[in-house]
Amino acid sequence: MSSISAVAEELQQSAQGLANEMVEEIINQLHIEIPKHEINEAIDVYTEYLGFLGDSLNSLKNTPSEALIQWSRQNGEREAAKGGRISDIILRYPPTRLVFIDKIAGICLKHRLNVEDLLWINKRINHMLDISINETVFAFERQNLQLMKEVQDEVNTLSAPVVPIQEKVAVLPLVGKMDSDRASLIMERAIPRVVQQKIESLIIDFSGIVSIDATIAKHILDIHHVLRLLGVNSIATGMRPQLVQAAIEGGVDFSSINTFANVKQALCSLNKTNSLST
Repeated sequence: MSSISAVAEELQQSAQGLANEMVEEIINQLHIEIPKHEINEAIDVYTEYLGFLGDSLNSLKNTPSEALIQWSRQNGEREAAKGGRISDIILRYPPTRLVFIDKIAGICLKHRLNVEDLLWINKRINHMLDISINETVFAFERQNLQLMKEVQDEVNTLSAPVVPIQEKVAVLPLVGKMDSDRASLIMERAIPRVVQQKIESLIIDFSGIVSIDATIAKHILDIHHVLRLLGVNSIATGMRPQLVQAAIEGGVDFSSINTFANVKQALCSLNKTNSLST
């Protein structure tokens, strides 16, 4: 039996025990508390990885263990899901690498491998660990982007709420900073809701707007025109002097929109108009 074959056989036959030893040494070096289930998962993966490494030494295969890849991806996804940092995972790899190299090197020396074979095995181990790091980081980024998208979608939904306040009347409260994206969002999401809810009068309340410029004022006017084409009466409330001035300076004419100081005044006017028409 060649020296490499002897190393491969020991890795396969002693994989479970070696995995337990490696995980214990890695935890001792990290000086952090790791959940029991993660420790058990690591032992299972290292056991399979050592068996795979032993098999690959004999067959000269250079493909990574699927279990190692899946475990690495799960590490990244789990850390992203709990709002962690990728650095919390990466910091585990240096001690992991050192423990793996030391443990395998000890086995290689016991079986009297020459320097060339020892370096070849060491290179194989580093290659697998690099793949593991990459898969972890990629999975973390994918999961993090997905979570960010879900949060942004929720924020966008809350950014253009159409709130019914009485029969066929609703309020669209605008809060924060108004920009082109926000105006487009109102056009895309709020207007369809107005139609679905069969709203006849929509009060667009600007009292919570921090800032606005002429371009955004133009977008708001466009929204008013679209609503009018749909047969919806739009009313502006809470227009502070600064907002009105920005619109005038930009050549935007708000004279076609009924304006009131606040929502209460707008409702009183609507109710009065409705009572007269009946």
